[in-house]
Amino acid sequence: MDWSSYSRPSREELKKVLTPLQYEVTQEDGTETAYRNEYWDNKKEGIYVDIVSGEPLFSSTDKYDSRSGWPSFTKPLLENSVVEHKDRKLFMVRTEVRSRYGGSHLGHVFADGPAPTQLRYCINSAALRFVPKGRLEEEGYGRFRELFE
Repeated sequence: MDWSSYSRPSREELKKVLTPLQYEVTQEDGTETAYRNEYWDNKKEGIYVDIVSGEPLFSSTDKYDSRSGWPSFTKPLLENSVVEHKDRKLFMVRTEVRSRYGGSHLGHVFADGPAPTQLRYCINSAALRFVPKGRLEEEGYGRFRELFE
């Protein structure tokens, strides 16, 4: 699927299809509560996609327990699936992570992760939708099936 032609819905449309928390996180740069989110301890095999656009973002094969209370990954699923921006909020400089085509705020990336990347993509569950490996073909993500074989 070619996500470059994705057209982001209006704010009004997004408010109709997203939960208040999903909207706050993805559209208003919010952060959900640690350890009280859907995927922080999900151990099932599959991929995580942008809740807004459906862009494939992360794989369970790169997920690990960072003990932060949020889903954490060592790298994005595809090299160009996320974009990074400097975030100067909260009186510090961090690196914000957004989906490339949907523009959804996902979370932040930190340089304190495990090998081989030493990166920790700390992502809000509210910005994600999990697609189990058994539904990849059915939902149009069949090209990622090989990750789990």
